[in-house]
Amino acid sequence: MMMRVLFAHGFEGAPDGGKPTYMSEVLGWDVTTPIMSSKGWNIEQETDVLLDHIDAEEFDLVAGSSMGGLAAANASALRPNARFGLLLIAPAFGLAEMWRSNLSPEEMQAWEDDDGRAYHHHGFGHDITLGWDFMQAAEKMSWPRLNHPTVILHGLQDDIVPIDNSRRIASEQENVAALMEIEDGHRMQKATMHFETAAEICLRT
Repeated sequence: MMMRVLFAHGFEGAPDGGKPTYMSEVLGWDVTTPIMSSKGWNIEQETDVLLDHIDAEEFDLVAGSSMGGLAAANASALRPNARFGLLLIAPAFGLAEMWRSNLSPEEMQAWEDDDGRAYHHHGFGHDITLGWDFMQAAEKMSWPRLNHPTVILHGLQDDIVPIDNSRRIASEQENVAALMEIEDGHRMQKATMHFETAAEICLRT
């Protein structure tokens, strides 16, 4: 039986990125890869993109990278009765805390007052505007409850999302079947070789 996968790319990723391409072309999985920003940039909107697919069809595995991983985790929190395994790749747990730590209190206040902050999107190559709703959603959805068997892949050299955030989730939530710590950075270029094993772990749990 072919593995049916819903894959959520990262904040600056794309549906045709290396990870879903590897799943499809090398592993032979049937991969659905929505455009995660199709409803907007905040984590609630990105989660809604996944929920539309989860509500319409069945998947064996819901996977996501970085902010897409956080969206996948929130989809698990919001659809406890759906049946799938969860593969999270450098998931952006602690999203609100990460943004607050990178901006001064004055910058945060200006963002709220202006209801907008320019952000250079490296994937698009130009600036986008993030509304204050980005932070409001992040405050609510940075640490979701996982309701499905989960494997987390995280790089020890990740300089964007601290690996301690995944360690916290793994230690606090019983549905995490494994936290696989690998020698890699945030882009997780060495993660693909672990996808098949990770899927087997969360699907047999």
